[in-house]
Amino acid sequence: MTEPSDAPDADRALKTKHRKMWALGDYPSVAAQIIPELGAVLTRACGVTQGDRVLDVAAGTGNAAIPAAKAGGDVVASDLTPELLDAGRQLAHEQGVEIEWREADAEALPFGDAEFDTVMSCVGVMFAPHHGAAAGELVRVCRPGGTIGLINWTPQGFIGQMFATMKPYAPPPPPGAQPPPLWGDEAHVRELFGDRVTGVEARTRTVRVDRFARPEEFREYFKACYGPTIAVYASIADDPAKVSSLDQELADLAARHTRDGAMEWEYLLLTARRAG
Repeated sequence: MTEPSDAPDADRALKTKHRKMWALGDYPSVAAQIIPELGAVLTRACGVTQGDRVLDVAAGTGNAAIPAAKAGGDVVASDLTPELLDAGRQLAHEQGVEIEWREADAEALPFGDAEFDTVMSCVGVMFAPHHGAAAGELVRVCRPGGTIGLINWTPQGFIGQMFATMKPYAPPPPPGAQPPPLWGDEAHVRELFGDRVTGVEARTRTVRVDRFARPEEFREYFKACYGPTIAVYASIADDPAKVSSLDQELADLAARHTRDGAMEWEYLLLTARRAG
């Protein structure tokens, strides 16, 4: 991973915390079992074709990188967490695609200016704590006229509301860190990119999740598999009353969003062209 040598100690500590958080549990299972189709949706929206040089930022296990490679792209998948990259390498091998895997910070990408035709991120870059820095890097490494494509959970959707539910139980974020679901707000993303992009197309969609028979089943799955949820529970592990309260709130949230045995998780799909 590349980080500025003069990065504040607090920032380095935060990135280390994030790296460890996403290694908790079993995020590869979440990507493969709960939201497997999102990467293909993003790849199609970006129009990836044969020979395109593609960067998947905060790629995780390659949920978008693998479909982009199958579409003919020359793909680099970057992520802060090496354990996710290792899982992605195995998945790519099993599916017969070649991808370059690079450990990298979304706020300090180790790539040259205008190096890629398409720069994409599927519910990944939204977790970089400094939104302006991450947006600047997405633009910088994309060639003029190239495509930037994002899928991010919306604040008002289920995952956005899950983070809002967990927030009172979590340690306060460090100064300057912004909430991940803001990346699912079109106005926020437009402001981040400003006049550095043109042709912005944004639409709100949902992904159907029907894996959980009961709200409690969702809660226990995320407590076991999803790094951010695991980390929040770890922070209150010595307070049984808080654990019980969060248990109930997450189950209630899932119940409110379940209809006919399924949930619809809302996300923002946004594409744009780099100006210049």
